[in-house]
Amino acid sequence: MGNKKLNRIKVMLAEKNRTNKWLAEQLGKDQTTISKWCTNSSQPDLESLMKVAKLLDVELTDLVRFEEIKNS
Repeated sequence: MGNKKLNRIKVMLAEKNRTNKWLAEQLGKDQTTISKWCTNSSQPDLESLMKVAKLLDVELTDLVRFEEIKNS
């Protein structure tokens, strides 16, 4: 996967006026984990991504960048 920006969690948190700390608390995850997701240095598993979508009241597809995988 390399350093591709596959998720838009950081963007959606900003749009919903939420912080990494808030998301970490809601998911029971370490803030470092959320930070890695937001910088795309690691990716959440599907279950976590679904929980993030529910917490932010967005569609799962709003959290994923499909254009990044077109030419893979």
